[in-house]
Amino acid sequence: MADLARARAFIHGAARLIDRRWFAVLFDGDDPSLVLKALSGYQNVDGGFGHGLEPDSRTPRSQPLNVEVGLQYMADAGVADQAMAKAACDFLQQASAPAGGVPILLPGFEADAHAPHWRGYARPPELVPNGGIVGLLYRLDVEHPWREATAEQVWRWIQDDDLGAHDILDAALFLESVPDRRQAEATAMRLAAALPGAQWFKADPGSPGYGLTPLWFAPTPDSFCRSWFEDAVIALHLDHLAAGQQADGGWPISWDPPGPAALLEWRGVQTVKALRTLRAYGRI
Repeated sequence: MADLARARAFIHGAARLIDRRWFAVLFDGDDPSLVLKALSGYQNVDGGFGHGLEPDSRTPRSQPLNVEVGLQYMADAGVADQAMAKAACDFLQQASAPAGGVPILLPGFEADAHAPHWRGYARPPELVPNGGIVGLLYRLDVEHPWREATAEQVWRWIQDDDLGAHDILDAALFLESVPDRRQAEATAMRLAAALPGAQWFKADPGSPGYGLTPLWFAPTPDSFCRSWFEDAVIALHLDHLAAGQQADGGWPISWDPPGPAALLEWRGVQTVKALRTLRAYGRI
């Protein structure tokens, strides 16, 4: 059984303000608008989010990946700032490629510290992060021309037969809230069948290294993807998650961050996520 008191002490001592606010909303009943106030500190005048909101890229410049992270904070806190979200969409509109969508990171991030897996990174717009961003905009009821135009592109990307686990995760965020429910449910069935063989999917919780486990897709019992996994599989991963709490009360990460500050920031994020999941499944 995870120790909530030790986890609370870790979050108060090591996590970022935004993650302390997020924890307080989830576990102490605090005002969700306090998450928005903390999030506003990461927003630039162009409407995008920077300043290491996603801790693996330390650039102050706005990045599409950070927009997805910012919208996820809103969704998790259960409150949307329409003006903040629409300003982020304005940024995405300016950053979009002619064919539609944004790359996960824009050129220039390399000038600041970044995780090893981003080194030399340069990719065109693709399912990540566009699927997640569009899905979250639908979930938060944020209307913007960028959302509608990019949704059409996301539907095309989802048809790829060689999607990795990260792609499927963003596709699930999209399918959860997109208006066309018939097509969404049919596509979800196809992705559920493809997930076990997808790159970066981690079926065995005890296997070493980085990977997306079933709990990434079904962090709560009412998650859109919960039906993709047998009860025994979820139970096995919950056991492993509960056992992963470290002596200082926090949870570890399984990849190399840019430095010690990013490590603590990520551990704060992962600790709140672990607690949210364990409580949702009755393990706390």
